[in-house]
Amino acid sequence: MNLDVKLQEQLAVLATLDPVSQAASTVVSSWVLAKDFHNIVALIQTGVLGASATVDAKMRQATDASGTGAKDIAGHAITQIVKASGDNKQALIEINDNDLDSANNFNYVALSLTVGTAASIVSAVLLGGNPRFAPVSGYNQAGVVQIIG
Repeated sequence: MNLDVKLQEQLAVLATLDPVSQAASTVVSSWVLAKDFHNIVALIQTGVLGASATVDAKMRQATDASGTGAKDIAGHAITQIVKASGDNKQALIEINDNDLDSANNFNYVALSLTVGTAASIVSAVLLGGNPRFAPVSGYNQAGVVQIIG
């Protein structure tokens, strides 16, 4: 372990679903090129969920940045979060390069987040980890305006 390497030098903010009161519907992050990272993790966050609301999230893969041929990445979905126990919670979904259908050129990933029944406060961040090429800061989405430390 190299303690001189900062965590921010190993992680890039690839895409976000910014905090919002999301109506009952599905939203999908932007599609990002996965092959530049050994690992990608999605951090899903809930705030206060609406009455009887549910939250589902899953990782998807596609052949280009437009989402062509999009399909689920098997085994990479959260267990549904429900209002009764789901206010102010977090969930993580991690994939690595072996999880993608690379043989068929599925090199792009996105997070799909579904709010069911009632509007709820949610957000999500897609992080790329262990980059194949440095510097990792070059992979940050345009919304990253400051890096301190």
